[in-house]
Order: sequence, then C-alpha cells, then structure tokens
Amino acid sequence: MTTQATETADVTAATATAAEEPPDPASSDRHRLTALTGLAALSLDAMASVAYGPEAIVLVLAAAGAHGLGFTLPVTLAIAALLAVLVASYRQVIAAFPDGGGSYAVAKKHLGARTSLVAAASLVLDYVLNVAVAVTAGVAALTSAFPELYGERLWICLAVLALITAVNLRGIVDSARAFIAPTAIFVVSILTLIVIGLFRDAPVSTEAAAGHASVLADNATTVGALLLLKAFASGCSALTGVEAIANAVPQFRTPRARRAQHAEIALGAVLGVMLVGLSVLISRFHLQPVAGVTVLAQLADASLGHNWAFYVVQFATMILLALSANTSFGGLPVLLKLLARDNYLPHVFALKADRQVHRHGVLTLAGVSAALLVFSGGDTNTLVPLFAIGVFIGFTIAQVGMVLHWRGVPGSLGKALLNGFGALLTGVSAVVVTATKFHDGAWLIVVALPVLVLAFQAVRRAYDRIGERLGLGRIPECPTHARSLVIVPVSGISRLTSEALTAANSLGDEVRAVTVVHDDPEDRAASEALTRDWALWDPGVDLVRLPSERRTLGRPVAAYVREAAEPGTRVTVLIPEAEPGQAWQRLLQNQRGAVVAHAVRRDTDAVICRLRFKLS
Repeated sequence: MTTQATETADVTAATATAAEEPPDPASSDRHRLTALTGLAALSLDAMASVAYGPEAIVLVLAAAGAHGLGFTLPVTLAIAALLAVLVASYRQVIAAFPDGGGSYAVAKKHLGARTSLVAAASLVLDYVLNVAVAVTAGVAALTSAFPELYGERLWICLAVLALITAVNLRGIVDSARAFIAPTAIFVVSILTLIVIGLFRDAPVSTEAAAGHASVLADNATTVGALLLLKAFASGCSALTGVEAIANAVPQFRTPRARRAQHAEIALGAVLGVMLVGLSVLISRFHLQPVAGVTVLAQLADASLGHNWAFYVVQFATMILLALSANTSFGGLPVLLKLLARDNYLPHVFALKADRQVHRHGVLTLAGVSAALLVFSGGDTNTLVPLFAIGVFIGFTIAQVGMVLHWRGVPGSLGKALLNGFGALLTGVSAVVVTATKFHDGAWLIVVALPVLVLAFQAVRRAYDRIGERLGLGRIPECPTHARSLVIVPVSGISRLTSEALTAANSLGDEVRAVTVVHDDPEDRAASEALTRDWALWDPGVDLVRLPSERRTLGRPVAAYVREAAEPGTRVTVLIPEAEPGQAWQRLLQNQRGAVVAHAVRRDTDAVICRLRFKLS
C-alpha cells in the first residue's frame, strides 16, 4: 500500500473513532487525568513493586550469607540511580512524543518499523503479565492471612480481575479516583514505617519471623561480580511500571505533556525514597530472609511492632498489589490504539466509547489475563519468572532511540550520554534476567516475542492487501447506473413482509420475493397456502417458489441468486428481520435471516441488506 493509501486507511479508522466519541471534545477533558489522578491510575505497578523489589535483592544476596546482605544498600542505590535515569529519559520521551506509545513511538521514528514492533510486543507481554502477577500476588497475600481461602484462590483472582475491568470500563478517571485512597494509604504507611524505623536502634519486634526457617546460606568471605549483577537485575523488577505514564500521555488533560511529566517525576521521587529507605532499614536491622514471611512484613514488625500498624501495612500492601493491575489497563489500550492506527492491529482497537474508554483494548486485556490466571491456577510463582523481561527490552529500545533523537541537536550531548548509559544498564539487565530465569519459564517470552511481532506484520500485510483491492489512495472510476434486482426471502405474509417489499421497491428496478419449499407434505401444504394468499394480496411482486429436497434454507436462496445474477445486473438480497423491543426477547428469534445471509455471503457476490423492523 502506498503512503497515501495508508494515510487514507488511517483517516478511515479515525473517522470511525470519531463516530463513537462524545460530540463535544472540550467536554471530554473531564474524563482525562490530572497529574494526581494520573499518578494514582498509572503508578500502582511501580508503587507496589517496593513489596517485592527489595526482597528480590535480599534473596539473591542471601546466597553469600550475611556478608552478601551487606551489599543490599549499594545494589539498591544503583537501582535508584537507574530509576533516576529512566525517569529523566521518559520525561524526555513524554515531551518528544506527546501522542503516547513510549518505546514504541521512539523506535518507530528513530529505529525502524521492525524494532518498534519488538518494543510494542515486549510492552504488550509485560502489561498482560503485570495484570496476572499483580492479581495473583494480591490474592496470595490475602490467602496468607486467611489460609482457608487458599483453595478458592483462582476464583478470587478472577473476581478481582472482573472488578478492575468493570471500573476501567467506566473510564480511566473513575478508576483513578477509586484507587487514590488505597495508593495514598500504602505510600503513607511505607513512609511512616521508614521514618519511625530510622529512629530505632534495634527491632521493636521479631514476632513475624519467629518460628520460620532462615534461607540465609553459609557466610562467604567474598561476593562475586556475577552475584551482584544478578541481584541488581532481580531488584530491577521494582522498576516495572515506570514507562506506563509515557505510554498513556493522551489520557491526561491539557497541557498533556506537562501533566504527564509532573506525574512521572512524582512517581520517580516517591518510588526512589521508598526503595532506598527500605534498604537502609534492612541493613540497619540486619534482617535475614526467612521462608513464608516477606521482607516488608519483617520491616513493619521491626519498625512499628506487631500491632494494628503492622496489619495496616500488610493489608495496604495486599490491596495495592491486587490493584496494581490497573497500570496495564491505563497503558495497554493506548498502545493498542497506536498499533491499530498504524495498521498492525484491527482498527477496532482504535475506537473510543464514551468517557474516553478504549473498550476493546480493556476487554482484550481482561480476557487474555483471565486465560493466564486459569493457566497458572492463580499461582504467583508460575508467572513471576516471565515477568519484567519485556519491560527491560522496552527500556533499552526507548533509550537507544532517544540517543538518536538527540543527534544533531545543539547542547544535547549530556542528554544523549544519559540515555546511552541507561540503555547500557537496562540492556545488561535484560540479558542477565533472561539468562538466569530462562529455565524457569523465561523461554516462553523468548518464543512469544517474535511470534507477536510476526502477528503484527501479518495484520499489516492483510491491511495492505485490502487497501490495494479497494484502491485506497487512487482515484476510482466514475460511478455508473446498473440495472438493480432486489430479491426478498419471505416465509409468510405480515406487516414485516409489506415493509420489506416497500423498501425493496425503493431500492431496485425489479423486485422478486422468494420462498423455500421443502419436500415435506406439511411444508408443501403451507407453501400452497402462502401462494394462494399471495395471489389474493397481490402486492405487485412475483413470488418465486424454490424447491429444496433437503431441509436447508440458505443454499436454495444462494443458488437462485447465482442464477439471477446476469451481466450488468446488480443483485441485492434484502432480508427482513423483526427486532424485539426487549433484549432478552432476541433469544426467541429463529435466526433464519442469519442463516440466509451467511449462505448468500459465502456463495455469491450479491449485496446483502438486512432490514430491521423494530417492534415497539
């Protein structure tokens, strides 16, 4: 397809999008995000990562014993430095690409179509996995507090997913407002834990870890670079979700880029403070990882004591882990819209409903995530090895693209070096995480990534072929008048029949009514009665009887349409159907119209017109 043809297809999709959008664009701004609501809607994934990011570092370093745990803070500081690089980079991405798309948009402009599809595929996989991991982690925290619910964890996961989906179908602003309170409670509780813990010389309580076996290995005298690199890569799971705001810039109120940048900076600041603060407390209290108790639970116990404050932190963490799936519902539909606009996905993903909801993207994400939950049985450990690989690939591609973005721009050397350093760090992390988790299930991502890219390319080729057949971008021949024959399938005489023949007479030069007669005594008698009544009614349209030895309806009509399709004649099959006033009454319909339409569409080139007669 030529560039002009592609643009025409995009205009067509945009026109379809406009058909579903509210008529007054200015009024739709209230259905978009502010910096605060954007932080609540799009940062839950990143915020919740403090529940497992520091723990991931500690579990790796525990292999070197107490000496290894001494490197918890340095590794966390390195991750915080990378976080600062990423926030600065995505702040630049937001300004340079205000239409959203994050790494996909950057790669599309600076690295080529294929690399942009790799970035898009990695983001799609990360968003889908984030939903499944977030929901299962939240439910796992619930079943830890109430063990009797463990057997029902899959159904609880699906119920939580259904709740989040329903909230997002009402609009991203409604979801943001609903999640402001739990986000605020979580952030305040973690910051309170850190501040109080900094004034403690020793743990207030160790009750949470009492009776649980330590997973600390024998003490080592040295800590190798590979172990530190692995700890760094594992801890980088805390950085998932940092890109979500850059992907969803169009969801913000005007000025969109500025509000999104403010939300990105706030996310980086809060997340960085929490990560570093928790790591300081881990070193201060000399905590060791134990089986069955999270590091965050031990920190809450040591800093606040085993009281109501401890349970506030636990329940806030549980709720935010479950709700952190909302980050995907805010970012992925916008990415799918951009892919659809570029003809890499069906155009239906570009459509918007009221409240600025990409309904098809939301429902697709919910459906795929539900399938993953069923596949995993609601078990977090089945999904975690697949998590965070895609986001590192997206980070790396985005920052390499931004290096090229600054090429030739005066005074941008520092920015290019910053992006290049970030690309190096995230690229190394992507390789290390993939290698260390390959046998634990990461190979599925290695396989799924190219498969998804090939699927995008197949959709694009299909749209190219359709555009070529439609002649998009080329001036077509002038329209001409052709003889028009309208065929109306009927099964009786009613007001519906009269309406159908009236519509057919207004559409065509010639109208024929057809009825199918089966080789059955009862059916033949009904057909003869219809013929007599038709002659008495005399609507001015001939009734043609189509014999059928088998009890089929669509094939005889399609065969007659083929016979009637003479050269220079445009054949239209007008199928009358009654549309009940109540939705549940549609279950009472016999679906004869759908059967005829399917057969005619499959076997002929006739135009199909389905006349809906509404029953009040």
